[in-house]
Amino acid sequence: MSGKSLFEKVWDDHIVIPESPANPAVLYIDLHLVHEVTTPQAFTLMREQGLPVRRTDLTLATLDHSTPTVPITGLDDLDRVTPPAQAKQIRQMVSNCADFGVELHGFDSDQRGIVHVIGPEIGATQPGKTIVCGDSHSSTHGAFGALAFGIGSTEVGHVLATQCLLQRKPKTMAINIEGRLPAGVTAKDIILATIGRIGVDGGTGHVIEFRGSTIRGLSMEERMTICNMTIEAGARAGMMAPDDTTVEFLAGRPQAPQGAAWDAAVTRWLSLPSDADATFDREIDIDISQLAPMVTFGTNPGMVVPVTEAVPADTGNLSFRQALDYMGLEPGQSMQGTRVDVVFIGSCTNSRLPDLRAAAQILRNRSIAKSVRMLVVPGSEIIKQQAEAEGLDKIFLAAGAEWREAGCSMCLGMNGDVLKPGQLCVSTSNRNFEGRQGVGGRTVLASPETAAASAVNGVITDPRTLL
Repeated sequence: MSGKSLFEKVWDDHIVIPESPANPAVLYIDLHLVHEVTTPQAFTLMREQGLPVRRTDLTLATLDHSTPTVPITGLDDLDRVTPPAQAKQIRQMVSNCADFGVELHGFDSDQRGIVHVIGPEIGATQPGKTIVCGDSHSSTHGAFGALAFGIGSTEVGHVLATQCLLQRKPKTMAINIEGRLPAGVTAKDIILATIGRIGVDGGTGHVIEFRGSTIRGLSMEERMTICNMTIEAGARAGMMAPDDTTVEFLAGRPQAPQGAAWDAAVTRWLSLPSDADATFDREIDIDISQLAPMVTFGTNPGMVVPVTEAVPADTGNLSFRQALDYMGLEPGQSMQGTRVDVVFIGSCTNSRLPDLRAAAQILRNRSIAKSVRMLVVPGSEIIKQQAEAEGLDKIFLAAGAEWREAGCSMCLGMNGDVLKPGQLCVSTSNRNFEGRQGVGGRTVLASPETAAASAVNGVITDPRTLL
């Protein structure tokens, strides 16, 4: 009998009732992350049924998707800068958390931020946990060796009420990534290139384990960027084996174990990596030693090329042609030199302190093009404070960028930070679907370095020319 993979170890540890041909397995959930967008229906159902939240201590709540990223004085000031529907969501979340006894990291909390940023930041995300959230980029937490995935609003209600979830066991895929990252190339480029290779449906029905020397050499922030976008390849979740880098990141964080419990936890965490003889349903090998900075050219993350290359030839596929028409690009057109209107640095993919440092390195002693609007949005209040302590905010402001409050911001067009129709944005977020950043807005996904370089030149730019 072969050994177990990381996924199988975590899955088996959380089975309450095994899967059968007739029924999914019942899985216990260790951490439930909640925010204002996918919880209103769930809390309404709970209220109608007279049900309490089963484990408020395992429920982590924040405000992020609908929140404004300009300063406000409190809830009473929301309507000045927030669309009515989003202001209502925020007020509902505050009320629901108060009614059900769930601690909320709201506007008065110094730990508020994007849900997939603050979980790791405060040490709530830990190896071996099952973690769910009503948000598809929950796979971010898999960077720690957790089994983390997004769920729907109805399932949010199920977890609030029972701390369990019905799930069919996915297949497994190993993506083995080897090679040393070239200068100017980042974790964002790795995951964009990976999605470009396997396609936006390449991981469908699978949990992907990212392995190899490249992964082992990455920081936790870089690992989170890769796992964050696993869903964009169609996978149920992405995972990475916990190691000394994981342990060092979690040590001393507010919700990490302490004392003897810490020692026991570390021993348990370091037993989780896949056994040497573990097998996977599918394996893929990727060499990144010659990788270049990547940019998307279409309307899904799999439509991606090196920044130095041109838009691919027309495949004759209708959706390919429609994507280029929407983006205003033509086959054979160079991506470099394409005019940029807006640059956005932020989101649960690339809003952490190393991301901001990377952008600041490009912008230091430079100014953004006069034709460009640039938003820099930290992923949490803690990151904002850290960046300001390092003087990064002054670099951004001196360059002509806007330094904002923490939140999801322009990753999705629902909180007031939106593109105008036709504007092209180089964005460090995770999705480039039609209208994702605003009706008629066009999104080019890229790394913080590529985004910052493009802001300086006013056109899509290879960041290596400015490093």
